[in-house]
Amino acid sequence: MAASDTEGAQQQIDEIEALSSIYGDDWCVVDEDEKIYCIKISDCLDQPKWTLCLQVILPPGYPAAEPPIYQLNAPWLRGQDYTELANSLEEIYVQNLGESILYLWVEKIREVLIEKAQSSDPEPDIKKTTEEVDEDDGDDFLLDYKPIQEDQIKMLNCMTSESQEDEELPPIHHGNPITDRRSTFQAHLAPVVTTRQVKRVLEKLYENKKIASATHNIYAYRIYCEDKQTFLQDCEDDGETAAGGRLLHLMQILNVHNVLVVVSRWYGGILLGPDRFKHINNCARNVLVE
Repeated sequence: MAASDTEGAQQQIDEIEALSSIYGDDWCVVDEDEKIYCIKISDCLDQPKWTLCLQVILPPGYPAAEPPIYQLNAPWLRGQDYTELANSLEEIYVQNLGESILYLWVEKIREVLIEKAQSSDPEPDIKKTTEEVDEDDGDDFLLDYKPIQEDQIKMLNCMTSESQEDEELPPIHHGNPITDRRSTFQAHLAPVVTTRQVKRVLEKLYENKKIASATHNIYAYRIYCEDKQTFLQDCEDDGETAAGGRLLHLMQILNVHNVLVVVSRWYGGILLGPDRFKHINNCARNVLVE
C-alpha cells in the first residue's frame, strides 16, 4: 500500500470516528467492509417535519482523489429539489478538493431542510413506496428512508388486546446476509404464537439501528390457531410492492407455521429488477431451513 493510500485510509477512519460521535444515533454503519454509511438528517430535534437520509460509499481514493458515492433518500425529494441539492453537494466537493467533506455535506442538507421547514412548503407526504419499479419510471434514485415501523406496530396494537399479559420475547435468529450489486438482504426469524409476540419481535428488531435504517423491512407471519383450526396470517411490504405477499406464499408452500420472518433490505443504488424477489425469498428460505 502506497504511503498516500495509507494516509487516505487513516483520514477516512478519523472522519468516520468524528462523524459517529457528532451524529450519535443518526449515524449508521450499513456495511463496514464496503465502507457504506447512512446519516439521518432532519430540520430539528424535537418534531422534525423534513427528514432525509444521506447514504455514502467511501471509495479508496477518498478524500484525496475521489468524491464519495452518495445517494439522497427521501420520498419528497424529486425533480428540481433533487437537482438543486445534488448541485450544492458537488459544489462543496469542488471547493474543498482533497478534504474530508461529509460534515459539510450533512450540514448543507440540514440547512436546506430548515429552510423548507420555515418556508410555506406543505409538509412532505411520507408514504413509503418502492424504489424499484419494473418499468423504468425515471425516479430510480428515490428511496424512502423513513421506516414505517411505527405504523406497522400501531396496526398490530389494534389487533392485540391490551388486556393480555405481556408475553415474553421469543428468541430471534438472524440469517446470513446476501449481497448483490451493493444491495444487501438479511432475514430474521422468531417463533411466535400470538400477534402480541409478533409486535414484541418487531419492536425488538427496530431497536437495532442497522435494521431500523433498512430501506425495506418486509415481513410475514403464520400462526396456527388450534381451537379454530385456522391460520392467523398477515404480511407487510414496507414499500417493496408485493414482497410481503410473496414471502407469505413461500411460507404457505413450505407449510411452516407459528413463525414470523422479517427480511431487511438495504438498497445500494443499483436496480436489481425481479432479482430482488429471488434474494428476499432465498434469504427467507435459508433462515427457515436452518
